[in-house]
Amino acid sequence: MSSDGNLKKIKAGYLEGVVSIVVNTILFGIKLYAGIITGSVAIVADAWHTLSDSLSSIVVVVAAKLSSLKPDAGHPFGHGRWEQIATLFIAFFLAAIAYGFAQDSIERLSNKQETDFGILAIVVTAISIVVKELLAQYAFYIGKKSGNLAVKADGWHHRSDALSSVVVLIGIIFAAEFWWIDGVLGIAISLMLFYAAYKIAKETVDKLLGEAPSKELVEKISATVHGLDLGDLRLHHFHIHNYGTHQELTMHIRLDGSMSIEEGHLIATIIEKKIEIDFGIETTVHLEPIYA
Repeated sequence: MSSDGNLKKIKAGYLEGVVSIVVNTILFGIKLYAGIITGSVAIVADAWHTLSDSLSSIVVVVAAKLSSLKPDAGHPFGHGRWEQIATLFIAFFLAAIAYGFAQDSIERLSNKQETDFGILAIVVTAISIVVKELLAQYAFYIGKKSGNLAVKADGWHHRSDALSSVVVLIGIIFAAEFWWIDGVLGIAISLMLFYAAYKIAKETVDKLLGEAPSKELVEKISATVHGLDLGDLRLHHFHIHNYGTHQELTMHIRLDGSMSIEEGHLIATIIEKKIEIDFGIETTVHLEPIYA
């Protein structure tokens, strides 16, 4: 990835994180006030759920800062994987919230607990749903545009809060008729949150373990290399390594065994520079001789 791309990802992490922290802190204050005034335990719990989003956003900001550190002797590939570590933390945090949500819902059903809400709770909860979904869409947009996984994960956290507020709002509307509605919907949404945490974690773990480059990328690189007119190179054995702020590719090429080391090295250097210019990927080419 180019330096401009790295800077873009870092700035995206800062921007989304700061906006999220400010908005979530304001929402927390409003929800907490409404919960205390109305005496609603659910609204107070939802307020603390909102504050948890601020904590995950702080993780995003810190990860963006750590990812921007330059490579050093102990970390020659840079610090870009802090972004992926932060993403795993958010996925774990999301799963923990889902577990707590499911536990509370089961306890509510077991105790046949009814919920008593007021008009203020309806207004505050409705506003929270809209604001949190807007934050989620904003994070998804920034994450997709910049390729920042931690920002994308933070978007799911925003959505988890919007979903929990939906449960509260439905409970407010139908609590008088169906005492169990809040608990049932709480369990359903907790399962959705578990799935979201799984998807986020799986995508991140796949990148940490190392990925096979896509067929499309291999075809593009092969076409680019063959376009250099360096002979019958027979490219194979592609592997890509994702370090968050940049990617590295290793590949093998087969050359005439009678070729000198200097000639082979020159061909490998030309290929490496071309791939870096066209794709923003640092490449290492391994040479293999072919004898007639």
